[in-house]
Amino acid sequence: MIRFQIDPHKLETLIEINNLINTDYTDVKTLLTRIIESATKLTEGEASSLILVNPENNKLYFEIALGSKGRDVKKFSLKMGEGIAGWVAQNNKSLIVNDVERDRRFFSDISKKIGFPTSSILAVPMRVKDKCVGVIEIINKKGGKKFNDEDLWWLEIFSNQAAIAIQNARSYQKVREEIFHLRDEIRTEKGFHTFIGKSPAILEKLEIAKRAAKSDSSILLLGESGVGKELFAEQIHLHSPRAENPFIRVNCAALPENLIESELFGHVRGAFTDAITERRGRFELADGGTIFLDEIGDLPFNVQAKLLRVLQEHSFEKVGSSETIHVDVRIVAATNKDIEGEVEAGRFRTDLYYRLNVLPIYIPPLRERKEDIPLLADYFLKRFNREIKKQIKGFTDEAMEVLLTYSWPGNVRELENAIERAVVITEDEYIKPEAFILQAFSRGEDIYKNKSLKEAVNTFKREYIRNVLRQNDWKQTKTAKLLGIQRTYLSRLIKELNITR
Repeated sequence: MIRFQIDPHKLETLIEINNLINTDYTDVKTLLTRIIESATKLTEGEASSLILVNPENNKLYFEIALGSKGRDVKKFSLKMGEGIAGWVAQNNKSLIVNDVERDRRFFSDISKKIGFPTSSILAVPMRVKDKCVGVIEIINKKGGKKFNDEDLWWLEIFSNQAAIAIQNARSYQKVREEIFHLRDEIRTEKGFHTFIGKSPAILEKLEIAKRAAKSDSSILLLGESGVGKELFAEQIHLHSPRAENPFIRVNCAALPENLIESELFGHVRGAFTDAITERRGRFELADGGTIFLDEIGDLPFNVQAKLLRVLQEHSFEKVGSSETIHVDVRIVAATNKDIEGEVEAGRFRTDLYYRLNVLPIYIPPLRERKEDIPLLADYFLKRFNREIKKQIKGFTDEAMEVLLTYSWPGNVRELENAIERAVVITEDEYIKPEAFILQAFSRGEDIYKNKSLKEAVNTFKREYIRNVLRQNDWKQTKTAKLLGIQRTYLSRLIKELNITR
């Protein structure tokens, strides 16, 4: 029974948030923050937290923390039953404590460490199907006042709203991830990758690529190694009239010089010593579709002339044959080299360069499109969670700051590798900065400067092993297992590399 008059302004806030819960499932963190902000304001709290229960380890983690020390609070976690919030979660009951120093359930460690004096706490459970999934906690009523039953009543309503928001978001997220995963699997089965990017720089280039895809003109993709040139080539093919026909990939740098002509154009039986059967080349396999020539700058000079003829006449002869084969192939080439410099140096044919460079597209490096980093990091985290069978929820603010401030000389490929390593060695709910083997680079990317290969390798080993040891509290047995080596070998490496705690 309500023993107080309901404030119409509070009721209006409640209705507004209720409408948001039922219409927006996409940005649950923003929605939950809005709920906590409203709850804090209506109960006149100085600070507040939304704490979620992790059923796997029975720990409580600060998902949202508002107030002057909110950022510091998020670094901590609680055991089930620990502190006022832990008691509320364990007993699934609300609690008003207006003098925390007299309550034995109060856990003062966090308050002391962050330098935020706590005098009173109002805490209520968030329930999904009568099970506690988290706790909303309000710290200190303003003006030295005491929390009362009206505050509790309002906070319990807001906790119910937060629980509904979490349940809706989890259901939506689960369905969304299943769809995304299925779509990813279908693309992977067909040999294509998921394109991730939202920065203006990358969206502008993608739009150019899609427009260029409608024609049959040759496209030259330029950019540093690891920026995603192959993904752009895929998008060009998928948005072209040739999308249902073959997409053939060729890494020119990976093919031996004595075999590259045969790989591209095929050969007849007896054309050379090992040619015991006739072979179709990549151009013949790509007939009607698209051929992607990666690292075109590494194509031998003698093969460049034959490629020029394919571009001009759409025809060629297999190695050892005089029979002309006609093909309908769209060429997309890519290089991370200064191709104009290669032309000037006489290592790349001028006429071929101009035939390939009809529609040049420069793909910016990752350091020039920082907006894509959180999106890519989240995508790789989800992928490696599935592959390694982990359930890491995300990145701490500090970890994301490391990702955003690092210059990524290896671009998206380096980011992917960094996230994979971090997932492997992380045992907590969130990835922390120590999980990234990037700190040495962040201090200045010259730690390998003027070092021999052996010295550089040892420097990397030292940094990598020290980080994994630190992540595992310097326990050598556990570290060796994660590194995939024997404990005795790890001990030897620690001595040899002079790794100290």
